[in-house]
Amino acid sequence: MMLHDIASPLPAGVATAWQQLQDVASELRSVVRGKDDVIELVLTALLAEGSILLEDVPGVGKTTLAKSVARLVDLDYQRIQCTPDLLPGDILGGSIYRPAVGEFEFRPGPVFCNLLVADEINRASPRTQSALLEAMAETQVTIEGKRYDLKHPFIVIATQNPAGFEGTFPLPESQLDRFLFRLKMDYPDPKSEIDLLVDQSSHEPVMDLQSRMHVDALELLQGWVRDIRVDRKIATYIVALATATRRDGRLRVGCSPRGCKMLLRASQARAVLMGRDYVLPDDVQHLAVSTLGHRVSSRHASIAMDENRQIIDSIVKQTEIPL
Repeated sequence: MMLHDIASPLPAGVATAWQQLQDVASELRSVVRGKDDVIELVLTALLAEGSILLEDVPGVGKTTLAKSVARLVDLDYQRIQCTPDLLPGDILGGSIYRPAVGEFEFRPGPVFCNLLVADEINRASPRTQSALLEAMAETQVTIEGKRYDLKHPFIVIATQNPAGFEGTFPLPESQLDRFLFRLKMDYPDPKSEIDLLVDQSSHEPVMDLQSRMHVDALELLQGWVRDIRVDRKIATYIVALATATRRDGRLRVGCSPRGCKMLLRASQARAVLMGRDYVLPDDVQHLAVSTLGHRVSSRHASIAMDENRQIIDSIVKQTEIPL
């Protein structure tokens, strides 16, 4: 079953790629039970060329979802398990001396891939976390004074345990801002959890997954995202939401212009996922909390991420949609 029916005719050559994306969604739902909303957001981020931060308690399927995406989309991917002793060079790579030829040779690290799965990213030290900052922001890294371009597309799916867990280092605001979405998996509903136990009693279904989408098809859809029509009223609505966050007395720092751009790109990507060639206010409303919740700062440091999301949700409900 498809995520959605096609709402408007697809451009020539895109229909096949779009169908492959629906196949990916269907396979993901068979492995990650009861999380259709999270799967939809992950695919939206994939189309928008945006990175994803999956946050929740251990054991709710964060890593399973990330590994499943990597298997279903034919991308060159690498996985790193973050630990306190992980060094920047373990991610970026470095020069190795070769005595046989008397010279140094650059050995690329895991970051030189299309899809990097960083498991438990907040167990890595702040120094190592920052090693990903340039890669996520500019699709390049600088090693030993030399710049290296990364593969295209380049996307990071990172998982982290909630703040306060033993041995974690909270991501700084500048690092959080590089993620398009910050999502919570949460516990599955009872029926989905029962299905999961029955299906995975003898083996892990993720190991049976086969590629359903080629990188060329993904790049075709990503190119279509950039061509999606955006009415000026949609841009006005996004700016109105951002302005409301800047004036809200509960927030110390509101949404930046970069946040507006990310919300717009995500809305374009959701339109493609739905099979449309135009953005609706509903796209903006649907994505605002996941896109802006980690880009604002509360006046009270003790306020949890969930409360920031609630503030954004209330702003969305109170902001008038331009007609």
